[in-house]
Amino acid sequence: MHITVRYFAGHRDITGTTSETIAVDTGTSMAALWTQLEHRYPALVPFRGRVLFARNQIFVAGDTLLADGDTVAFIPPVSGGTTTPRYHVGNAPLDATPLVQQLSHPGIGAVVTFAGTVRDHFGNRQSARLEYEAYTEMAVAVLADIGAEAERTFAIDAVAIHHRIGVLELCEVAVVVVVTSAHRKAALQAVDWIMDRIKEVAPIWKKEHWADGGTEWVGSEKERPANQ
Repeated sequence: MHITVRYFAGHRDITGTTSETIAVDTGTSMAALWTQLEHRYPALVPFRGRVLFARNQIFVAGDTLLADGDTVAFIPPVSGGTTTPRYHVGNAPLDATPLVQQLSHPGIGAVVTFAGTVRDHFGNRQSARLEYEAYTEMAVAVLADIGAEAERTFAIDAVAIHHRIGVLELCEVAVVVVVTSAHRKAALQAVDWIMDRIKEVAPIWKKEHWADGGTEWVGSEKERPANQ
């Protein structure tokens, strides 16, 4: 069957069109269609979790099934709404405040914010600074997948993850994770799990600039004993 997808604002800039007709399988939901569009237009990934679903000019839930001839739209944040993506990789300094504001609401009882900073050593060797590189588009999608998996696995409300790339000096923030939940224990557990998963699967690489000269691409701290 065929449906028409309309694009507005930032989505229109990303896709380069105001609308297009797409073939989908019978039984496809609004949420499944959004996933399909992410694969077609990877730059849509940062909007994940921040769009409203509209089918034939009526707001619907993500599990709403599509019918042949439907016109759908994924409504990006409107004027007055937040413009901060929940998942982001970029060069600018990180600030958790907009993420906390975005995820907070009266139904939660805990907001856990983790900031990973640049320290002055790796193992027993002194560091002068760090440099991060990423396959940015893929990294954003992976961070979004990690956040979605955390939301399914733990009793939490929402997740946001921002990671910085480029050269970072000592004490600068390299990664920010915000988790909201009804209770603190689930949020704390989720943050710990998220950071482990980022180090395991996110296409983000770290180069040490050593204090005594030279550079080295390094992996997770788990890969090197503390006495080396």
